[in-house]
Amino acid sequence: MPLPQVGKKAPAFTLPAIPSGKVRLSQFRGDKNVVLYFYPRDNTPGCTQEACDFRDQIGRVEDSETVVLGISGDSIASHEKFAAKFELPFQLLADEDHAIAEKYGVWVEKKNYGKTYFGIQRATFLIDKQGTLVEVWPKVKVKGHVDEVIEKLNELRG
Repeated sequence: MPLPQVGKKAPAFTLPAIPSGKVRLSQFRGDKNVVLYFYPRDNTPGCTQEACDFRDQIGRVEDSETVVLGISGDSIASHEKFAAKFELPFQLLADEDHAIAEKYGVWVEKKNYGKTYFGIQRATFLIDKQGTLVEVWPKVKVKGHVDEVIEKLNELRG
C-alpha cells in the first residue's frame, strides 16, 4: 500500500499498547495532535536513539498539545522492557501482524547483507486534532528527526 497523503484522513487503528492496554487513534480527535512514528525493532541502535530523542524532547512535544505514539511489530512484553529500560514517557503500540504498518504503507521489502525480507520502514506521521495527516516523513533518518517534528508542531501551533 502507498503512504497515506498529507491532507487525507489518517487510517484508523486500535492496537494493544503499554502502559494503557489499548489505544485508538480516534480517542485523540478534537483534543490532541498525534506524532505516530513507526520503527523497526525495540532495542536496536537507531530505534533506541529515536525513542530517546522523543523522550528527551517530550516537554516540547506536549507543549504543542501533542502525544507521541511509537509502533513496531514487537510484542507488548518487548515494549514493556524497552520502555522501562529507557524510561520512555509515551505509549508504545504492538502491531504484531503488521496490519497497521501495511495501512500506513510502511510494511516494505528490505534488503540486508544480501537477504530480502519484509519489515517496517522507519517513518513518522503528524496527525492533527481533526484526524488529518499534516506531515509525512518517509524513510526517516534518526539524527535531527525529532527537531524536524518539533519545528512542524510549532508551525501547526501558529
